[in-house]
Amino acid sequence: MPNNVNITNIITEFRQDFAIIANWVKFGSKILDLGCGDGELLQYLRKSLEVKGYGVEKDDANWLACLKNGSNVIQMDLEDGLLGFEDQSFDTVILSQTLQAMHHTEDIVQEMLRVGKEVIVTFPNFGYWRNRMQITGGRMPVSKILPYQWYDTPNVHLCTINDFDQFCKDHNISVLERRVITDAKVINFMPNLLGNLAMYRLKAA
Repeated sequence: MPNNVNITNIITEFRQDFAIIANWVKFGSKILDLGCGDGELLQYLRKSLEVKGYGVEKDDANWLACLKNGSNVIQMDLEDGLLGFEDQSFDTVILSQTLQAMHHTEDIVQEMLRVGKEVIVTFPNFGYWRNRMQITGGRMPVSKILPYQWYDTPNVHLCTINDFDQFCKDHNISVLERRVITDAKVINFMPNLLGNLAMYRLKAA
């Protein structure tokens, strides 16, 4: 199957962010999914694109879930880095909705760029208008994409789309593609205000 086939149109039962990621991944390529959770994204890419997928997960329950569904997964803490992986050993390294939970954000992004020929990063956009409204009302935002209360959240480094654009510029990272979505709809107008999930395809400059 050629890489330019629109997976979004072929497989509609899955999440829109997964479909966009699939359109950025080459058929049969080698993938590393960091913070892979229960392996749902790995399974999706394996079934739709026949990728050779590997996951990294810290949580015991998620690690066991990956093993049960047949995903290749390594149990380790991303905060310790990716020293066990060789330079440019994966076609694509993915960090899906985990960036905001990382304590050492710069380190993990640079490690991803070292290990992968390309990198995909997705994160909730803290600049989304509903988040701004909740902050204006004196409360920390709680939503479907940010479901935690302030006192039990794993998120330590929330950022906006504008913040991440500047991060890439400051760290000499090439943005190959960017998609911003809200409730499965692609947002092109005022994405930092109207989009709640940011998705980036990156490469070392």
